[in-house]
Amino acid sequence: MDRVDDRIWLDDEQQSVWRAWLDVTARLPVALHRDLRASSDLSLPDFDVLVRLTEHPDGRLRSSGLADALQWERSRLSHHVGRMVGRGLVSREECADDGRGAWVVVTDAGRTAVERVAPTHVATVRHLLLDALTPTQVRDLGEILAAIGSRLDTD
Repeated sequence: MDRVDDRIWLDDEQQSVWRAWLDVTARLPVALHRDLRASSDLSLPDFDVLVRLTEHPDGRLRSSGLADALQWERSRLSHHVGRMVGRGLVSREECADDGRGAWVVVTDAGRTAVERVAPTHVATVRHLLLDALTPTQVRDLGEILAAIGSRLDTD
């Protein structure tokens, strides 16, 4: 990363954009979580786990793969999945080919819960994010996020 003296500090516009980014990335998950709680017994992290699992045809992922997909520490995933197991939303299964690994598997109850709340969640995402933007801004935001994501992947 190039840190030339005159580029250390953000200019006024950059500072404003950075602060707006921090504000939105802090407030949006809180609003999504609040909406999920109001319309279901799922938290935003529950929903994220269930979505990742239901995106796979057999409804299962290795614990390590799920943690990577969610960008969670392994211990956070383990604790959260344990709570979800207790609520009947997911189960854990040993990997037959690897005694160290485990599968996290969506249960029928977990699949039903995510399918029931998904339309409300999508409506909230539309209301809070997409409807605030023009189609061009949505496309631009996608490109911006892809560029940032690519930078994160290389660092």
